[in-house]
Amino acid sequence: MHTHTVIVGNGISGITAAREIRKRSDNRITVISEESPYFFSRPALMYIFMGHMKVEHTYPYEKFFWKKNRIELLEDKVESIDKDARKLILSRSGPLSYDQLILATGSRSNRFNWPGQDLKGVQTFYSLQDLEMLENNVAGVKRAVIVGGGLIGVEMAEMLLSRAIEVTFLVREKNFWDIVLPVDEARMIESEIQHHGIDLRLQTELQQILPDDAGRVRAITTSTGETMECQLVALTVGVSPRTDLARAALLDVGRGILVDRFLQTSDPHIFAAGDCAEFREPLPGRRAVEQVWYTGKLQAEALARTLTGEPTVYDPGVWFNSAKFFDLEYQVYGDVPPQKGVDQADFLWQQGNRLIRITYHSLTHTVTGIHSIGMRLRQEICVSWIKEGRSVDFVIENLPAALFDPEFYNNPAGDIARSFRHREVIHV
Repeated sequence: MHTHTVIVGNGISGITAAREIRKRSDNRITVISEESPYFFSRPALMYIFMGHMKVEHTYPYEKFFWKKNRIELLEDKVESIDKDARKLILSRSGPLSYDQLILATGSRSNRFNWPGQDLKGVQTFYSLQDLEMLENNVAGVKRAVIVGGGLIGVEMAEMLLSRAIEVTFLVREKNFWDIVLPVDEARMIESEIQHHGIDLRLQTELQQILPDDAGRVRAITTSTGETMECQLVALTVGVSPRTDLARAALLDVGRGILVDRFLQTSDPHIFAAGDCAEFREPLPGRRAVEQVWYTGKLQAEALARTLTGEPTVYDPGVWFNSAKFFDLEYQVYGDVPPQKGVDQADFLWQQGNRLIRITYHSLTHTVTGIHSIGMRLRQEICVSWIKEGRSVDFVIENLPAALFDPEFYNNPAGDIARSFRHREVIHV
């Protein structure tokens, strides 16, 4: 009898686990999702709203792929987990037994109990259902308020501007995304946001959402004492791991579902991967909960090996991430903290809307991290420099090998090298 692997969640972690387990075994595989019958590209939701894509364009695989690869897709809601009987209780399909259970339940958008947060016209943006809600909510809207200064907030601002909706952006921090970005990078992105006509309000928090007579948002009040009229409020104040099922099943739960380096939970037959997972013992310099696309994929790949007879610990290697702030592309490799740590130095070059920051050990000059904004760097090269412990002098000398901006772009490598030789921070 084949092992039955059941996966709850069809995001990048769940689907990667299904595909990798299929490559390595003849297991019966069932993937359950209540959001969508098919795996789709979540970052592409904004482009559907903006009219650049349709929902079907976000499916990485043709619909015949799943049957061809014997991966059963079940659109249903899991009500509970019976650990002792090793079965799931589903809303519509009845009980479903499993031998191995993977919880890839992802995240949910945060709400912080603001007065009025349940009014019509107030919403988060994470799921396919949120996209559908937004299409309804923007009808007749002239002004919107976005609450929360992160990546989803910037996406939301760009989306709303595409519908000619005026946007006010409330950010409680002194600088944009300053829990991640050094001040120079934060200010560059602030300028980009404002350049696109966004009313950016730093050090400003939402206090209350006010209703009209029909129970829809008509205005908000802020921590600065201001009242702003608006017809839409987007709450983009981060996400939290979805742990409801695990908590109800009495699995060990912290901020996320607690797992070891093999992604195993406190139950030997249940595993967790992706946004919902929290490592009991995080790797040095890494967070216990890593809610990034590529880490969810790597976790699922390691887990698939473990579940098919090749025990494999999760080893993500050098941290990297990328994002887009309107027209500015952003990349980070390794450790570039908002503020320099002990024995840490950095070199910053900035020219117009392009920036590169290289952090390194002040004694050994070993490079520990690289930031770039408005410049494209080759991932494999930047990661190898950090992994191999290259010196900052080596990185500056070999920077042209990492640059791959489009043809005819002004190559700044020479200017960066001259600035580094003089150890000057250049602002133009």
